[in-house]
Amino acid sequence: MLIETQQNFLESRTFEEISVGDSTSLTRTLGAADIQLFAIMSGDINPAIVDSAQANAGMFKEGIAHGLWSASLISTTLGTQFPGPGTTLVDQSLRFLKPVAIGDTITITVSVREMFPDNHHIVFDCSCINQHGQHVVLGTAEVLAPSEKMRTRRVDLPDITISDKYARLQALVARARGLAAIDMAVVHPCDRESLRGALMAAEAGLIEPFLIGPEAKIRAVADENGLDLKQYRIVNVKHSHDSAAMAVTLVRNGDAEAIMKGSLHTDELMAEIVPRAAGMRTARRISHVFLMDVPTYPRPIMITDAAVNIAPTLEEKVDIIQNAIELGHIIGIAEPKVAILSAVETVNPKIQSTLDAAALCKMADRGQIRGGLLDGPLAFDNAVSMLAAKTKGIKSPVAGCADILVVPDLESGNMLAKQLEYLAHALTAGIVLGAKVPIVLTSRADTAETRIASCVIAALIAHHNRKQAPESD
Repeated sequence: MLIETQQNFLESRTFEEISVGDSTSLTRTLGAADIQLFAIMSGDINPAIVDSAQANAGMFKEGIAHGLWSASLISTTLGTQFPGPGTTLVDQSLRFLKPVAIGDTITITVSVREMFPDNHHIVFDCSCINQHGQHVVLGTAEVLAPSEKMRTRRVDLPDITISDKYARLQALVARARGLAAIDMAVVHPCDRESLRGALMAAEAGLIEPFLIGPEAKIRAVADENGLDLKQYRIVNVKHSHDSAAMAVTLVRNGDAEAIMKGSLHTDELMAEIVPRAAGMRTARRISHVFLMDVPTYPRPIMITDAAVNIAPTLEEKVDIIQNAIELGHIIGIAEPKVAILSAVETVNPKIQSTLDAAALCKMADRGQIRGGLLDGPLAFDNAVSMLAAKTKGIKSPVAGCADILVVPDLESGNMLAKQLEYLAHALTAGIVLGAKVPIVLTSRADTAETRIASCVIAALIAHHNRKQAPESD
């Protein structure tokens, strides 16, 4: 007979309620997160399992589960279904016949083979069968049956979010796979993270760096941190402001297709780029975008402007939005959904950002902003949560699924971006748009990984720019 447990309750069977031949089954599908969670729980970080590159190159040519993942499901079946709560595992013997790959659906069946009335032990035949009807695990388990009847409500387990920045970084780097490395002017890489980030981006095949700064200082940082500079070009200048000026010169001469900020102040770098006499400007206003991969959000999200324009006017916001929309196109979003943020989702004459949002949406309706789908004003919760938008009765194709968040000013945008990075473990890339070349503009506190992520975006933009006619001033 097949014993089934009620969905919302766990109910045990005592020894007296069980007969030889009784059985039950449980079905589970292996996901990539299951492998990660099992590795975290057990500490088994065998590269043949947890490293996707090695797993795909190994004998099974695909990602597979730890063997004891299947064994743990046998324990789950015994402890939650049959005999159920109060069951004690005494002995187990298993043979692992086939690997379990990501996407495999496994049916676990336990069946009573033998019962011992003197000590209430029960021996079960155990099998795990995949979706093709193949046995992946066979064996036996001996348990001590529950001594008392127990019926308890099933415990709801907490949701778990795996924050794997390395995996997300590798997925981002893969976007630039097959593209030639771009020449990038790295401005004053005179601390560990800015120099290491540039070298790691070069090793990933994203950039060919010009390391611009005091050569002795750059080499001292490299020696202190075990970084090899033998194959890289160093442009020796005296000071950080000279480094910024030299980067602009390299771009103007066609020697570099992008710029990356190192260990100097943003103002110092932008002071060389913003003046029209520098030749770096286009008809579009220069603005900044944070591209963020947040573990709890289902798609990459852009925040603009959180680094360049302090309190942008309505006219300036038009360019800020257009820059972000075009970046969305470059990274593969056909029609980016743009949420114009404010503190509220209704137009309030006392809150300027709500008036700007309404005007910007109408400008998009009239074709003054192209290529995206705009809505606003929207509060942050309405922009990223379908539930929040529905609760507030907001009907919008943008609400709950925004690709771009347009903030009212630099202060609010910077705080939002830093909160997502430090509290939500977002992988962050920072890029300046609207100039003739992309500018990687990271914080001096940013990690090398953030700098690599930003270089990926710069490379995608640079290759896109090669296909476009230069925009006149």
